[in-house]
Amino acid sequence: MKYTITWDLDSLFEGGIDSKELQARLILLDEQIKDYSRLVSKWDTTRDAPAFLFLDSILALQELVQNGFGQTISFVNAIQSADVNNKKAGTVLASLFSKSTDFENANVTFAKKLTEMPEDVWEQLKVSPAAQKQGVAFILNEKREQGKRLLSENEENIINQLSTDGFNAWSTHYDTLVTQIQIPFTEEDGTEVLLSAGQAFNKMMGDADSKVRVDLFEKWEQAWAEKAPLFADTLNHLDGFRLTANKLHGVTNHLQVPLEYNRMKEDTLNAMWGAIANNKQPFVDFLTRKAQLFGKEKMDWQDQDAPIILGDFKEKRYTFDEAADFIVENFRLFSPKMADFAQMAFDKSWIEAEDRPGKRPGGYCTSLPEDKESRIFMTYGESINEVSTLAHELGHAYHSHVMWDLPAMSQDYAMNVAETASTFAELIVADATLKQAATDEEKINLIDVKMQNAIAMFLNIHTRFIFENNFHEARKENVLTDEEITQLMLDAQKESYCDSLGSYHPHFWASKLHFFIDDVPFYNFPYTFGYLFSLGIYAHAQKQGASFEDEYIALLRDTASMSTEDLALKHLGIDLTKPDFWQDGIDIIKKDVEEFLDITKKYI
Repeated sequence: MKYTITWDLDSLFEGGIDSKELQARLILLDEQIKDYSRLVSKWDTTRDAPAFLFLDSILALQELVQNGFGQTISFVNAIQSADVNNKKAGTVLASLFSKSTDFENANVTFAKKLTEMPEDVWEQLKVSPAAQKQGVAFILNEKREQGKRLLSENEENIINQLSTDGFNAWSTHYDTLVTQIQIPFTEEDGTEVLLSAGQAFNKMMGDADSKVRVDLFEKWEQAWAEKAPLFADTLNHLDGFRLTANKLHGVTNHLQVPLEYNRMKEDTLNAMWGAIANNKQPFVDFLTRKAQLFGKEKMDWQDQDAPIILGDFKEKRYTFDEAADFIVENFRLFSPKMADFAQMAFDKSWIEAEDRPGKRPGGYCTSLPEDKESRIFMTYGESINEVSTLAHELGHAYHSHVMWDLPAMSQDYAMNVAETASTFAELIVADATLKQAATDEEKINLIDVKMQNAIAMFLNIHTRFIFENNFHEARKENVLTDEEITQLMLDAQKESYCDSLGSYHPHFWASKLHFFIDDVPFYNFPYTFGYLFSLGIYAHAQKQGASFEDEYIALLRDTASMSTEDLALKHLGIDLTKPDFWQDGIDIIKKDVEEFLDITKKYI
């Protein structure tokens, strides 16, 4: 084997969760938080003008603390992800969340001082050396504006302290519940095994045998349904806390905070979903045709990502080494720098991809700012889907890579633009595989693989948005039972899929981690935004040729330094609040649907 399939964490903190280096870093982090709190408390904004040298010291220490949290939380979370039964990792994470309370309290003080700063002093600050570093003035202004709705420092401190064993704890509780999910499965040789949630999901959605998919889906639904009351408690209290915090801060629109987090306007969000809602039929037609190829009238939930195997075609499998080489080779066609970066990630063992029990489901990329590195987590299964996932996460890592020299606050890009680089990387892989198709059967299989992303963005993720939006509205009035939550999910699926499926996934809400993440509300629409935004960038890249690479890097480096609308206007010359851009992206994918429907006629 050329590359290792498990990641190297010892280069970060040797010894795992018991690392002496980790313990030392946690002690230092405590000291840095105290020093930062003292500096912020002492800061007299008027006396610091016009040079703002004291502010420069505050920002430098703030960066040290922020990077310290990023490094240690990413490391400990990586250990827990790779081994969900590592109880000590959970304890250390809880300790880190407790430490973050003091940091957040100091940040509240900092934000309030920015907010209360006289206008003439604020104007001096904006042109000071401290604020002239890329993106800093923009972000300080963001903090100043959002700080206007803060309560008193004492009240904000109380909320932050209660969050540790309230808001954050409910999110952590979900992770604990998921470790108890095990799905029984009989191997081909008759061996009875228990699959973790991650293993069961991959097999249920990707196995070529429809009987396996049906069997696992029934057991999957049953497993989450059995614990539905526990997941309902978790979701009710998690979002109940969020809604209460909103109310205390005078926020009545539950979309305000996620939109601010993603630095985008509600007009942009509405334009995007409006364009998608007006273009559902081609994607419904695609799913119906795929179902017909499976010998069914309508698509069943568990078959959406199943491979289409026609004639003598055998789905190509990619070993991890083959996937790595394929990704690097095709990245190089668009960006030699991105290809070199991906090669480095494989060579340095930054990726945990082994298929084994005890791992959490899903995949992610996490940043380690003190080492200026990333780590990628997934469960690799050798299908083209997993190759795409690997490329997706490498896109995230590259995004971080090109920003490491910027101030820490100027690297804090929002989720919607974060999904741009990752989805762009996926598009490269999807088109590369299509170009290699030798037969109609292979081309049908690969168009389907590419379309799975579009179906997820336009139908599945739209479902999640509809559900979460409706849940928040209902939760403002009452605590919901698990039956009521399940009905909300079923209604959302039928609305988004235009009531076109033969079967649905009522307990999807319980099985989807994204609904239970505490720090990012509405972990759904940014994916669809990133997907369509990346389509525009991808089309632009194909026109620009060699000059694209530097333009792309410049765009990525600006992602935390301006609003989403300004980013699109500056680098692509487009207005995101208008439907035209979104329609153009959808039209690109509709061409794939048309080709799919055309070449599959003879198989019906």
